[in-house]
Amino acid sequence: MSRAIPPVKIRLLSVGTRQPSWVKEGYDTYAKRMPRETTLVLDEIPAPARKGSDRARWIHDEGVALLQRIKPGERVIALDEIGRQLATADLAEEMSRWRDDGRDVVLVVGGADGLSDECRQRADWLWSLSAGTLPHGLVRIVVAEQLYRAWTVLTGHPYHRA
Repeated sequence: MSRAIPPVKIRLLSVGTRQPSWVKEGYDTYAKRMPRETTLVLDEIPAPARKGSDRARWIHDEGVALLQRIKPGERVIALDEIGRQLATADLAEEMSRWRDDGRDVVLVVGGADGLSDECRQRADWLWSLSAGTLPHGLVRIVVAEQLYRAWTVLTGHPYHRA
């Protein structure tokens, strides 16, 4: 008899609403594979207007907009270059903790200039996908694929080959 898997909703909160069609297709490919008890939903916010050349102001404004969309009680994980890099097995363990914790999860992706310090401080932890810099559209696809892969590890699905 298999154990019931507690449901968890994972929301990818990302700056930017205009991505190429290949980004949407790639993201949807993996998001749709997630099971009913572990949903993955994309929540986009428009990039604030970039007036002048005040990069610090742009990052701040995006941070304020992101923080306003975080719901009370959500586990917050910020995707950031200074975060922890996780092997697939480690991400699967994290997902298991998310499910056991019972809180919904929000993964926060900043704009082209990165996350504000306030977003980093609000996060429960920081996750780095790579030591290299990835385009934001590709981040969406990689996150969706990695979450799907971690889920397959947890369920014994043959997708991941360790």
